[in-house]
Amino acid sequence: MTIREMRLEDYDRVRELWLTIRGFAIRSLDDSREGVEKFLNRNPGISVVAEEDGQIVGAILCGHDGRRATLYHVCVREEYRKRGIGKAMVVRCMEKLNQEGINKVALIAFTRNDVGNAFWKGIGWTERQDLNYYDFLLNADNIIKYNE
Repeated sequence: MTIREMRLEDYDRVRELWLTIRGFAIRSLDDSREGVEKFLNRNPGISVVAEEDGQIVGAILCGHDGRRATLYHVCVREEYRKRGIGKAMVVRCMEKLNQEGINKVALIAFTRNDVGNAFWKGIGWTERQDLNYYDFLLNADNIIKYNE
């Protein structure tokens, strides 16, 4: 298994992976090829994929604003879970962030994502109880679709 920087050329295979993850949410604009290209260009070298046997089995979109980082769309293909791939990808992103002087990393996990929440707690992340998360929709065309 190899963990490497995500490139735009990976987009089709990463999107295919996203579509296999139950409970995963994809936005029509943000998660389009153009949206991911913008994200990768703004955050070069930080997002990762895990490859094994010629296929992408895991991915993380990772970016920061100069102060804090956020992990997005962290996923591992179901049949490859429980092998340390997710943790290895997270560590790789954190190493890159540390090199850029970023001191704090956050993520959002849907409350109904039992697998994801167990993963984050299992690798030592802290669930915040002291804040509320708010959204404001700037573009109604950015439609969200959940994988069932």
